[in-house]
Amino acid sequence: MSSMTKEHKSGRKANVEKKAAVRAAKTGALTALTADRHELYQLSVQNVEAEIDFIEEEFKNIRGKKAKSLREDFCGTGNTSVEWIKRRKTNTAVGLDIDQPTLDWGAEHHIAKLTDEQKTRVTLHNRNVLKPGDATGTDCVLAMNFSYWLFKTRDQLRDYFKSVRDSLGDDGIFFLDHYGGSETMTETEETKSIDAGGSRSFTYVWQQESYNPITGDFVCHIHFKFPDKTRMNKAFTYEWRLWTMVEIRELLSEAGFAKVDVYWEGEDEDGEGNGEYEATLEGEADPAFISYIVAYD
Repeated sequence: MSSMTKEHKSGRKANVEKKAAVRAAKTGALTALTADRHELYQLSVQNVEAEIDFIEEEFKNIRGKKAKSLREDFCGTGNTSVEWIKRRKTNTAVGLDIDQPTLDWGAEHHIAKLTDEQKTRVTLHNRNVLKPGDATGTDCVLAMNFSYWLFKTRDQLRDYFKSVRDSLGDDGIFFLDHYGGSETMTETEETKSIDAGGSRSFTYVWQQESYNPITGDFVCHIHFKFPDKTRMNKAFTYEWRLWTMVEIRELLSEAGFAKVDVYWEGEDEDGEGNGEYEATLEGEADPAFISYIVAYD
C-alpha cells in the first residue's frame, strides 16, 4: 500500500508539472521542466561584464598596458572567454574544462553566435587545468567562482598554482576570486529573487549542505524555484574544500608568486557592497564576503 501511494503521488506531481510547463510555454514564464540550468546559472551567479572590467582595469594598472590574451580555467560554458574576445579585435581567449557536455552547451549557445572572425579568436578545450598543453603564454589566467576549491590538499592546490605560474606569459597575471567569512562554515540556505525580464522570473537558492571543520570538506548545491511552484533541485553540486584567504595567499607565495594582492569590495552609503574593489591588507570581519586575489611576479 505504501509503494502504491508513493507511485500515485509521483504521478500526480508529474501531471501538475506538465500542466505548469504548458502554461509557462504560453506566457514565456520559466518552469522547472522548461528552464535551462546553464542559462539560470549565468543569470543568477555570473556577471562576466563586471568581471572583465575588473581584470582589464587592474592588468593595466599593474603592467601599464592592455592585456590581450586570456585563459579561463574551469571555464564551464566559456561565458567569460566569449565576453573577453568581444571587447577588442586584438583579444584572444582559451577555455579549459573537463566536462564535455558543458563545453558543448557553450559552443552551441555562445560560440555559435559569434561572427566568423570572432570564432577564430576563442577556443574551448576539454582538458585538465593541470595540463594546459598549448594553452600557455597568456597575459591573464582566471580561476573564478571558487572552482579551484576542488583541489582538497595543500600539495594539490600548490601544484595547480605552480602550473599556472609556469604557464603565464611575460608580465602575466593570475586572477582568482574567494568566498570567506564565518557564514561559510555553517550549514545554511540563502535565496535570491531573479527577474530576467518579462515573465521570466525565478528564485536562486544557494544551499551549504554540510561543512566538516576537521577536514574542511564543504558540500554545496544550487537549486532553482519558479513561480508555478516547480523546483529544479541540485541543478549544480559542489564538493569542495573550504580554503581560507590566509591559506590561499600562503600557497600562492609558496608556488613562487612574488606578489599576492587581495582586492576588497567597498561599501555604499547603506553599508552594502558597491561592486568596487581595491587592494588592501585590512578586511572587515564580515560574516560573508567575496573578494578578488591577484598574483603576479
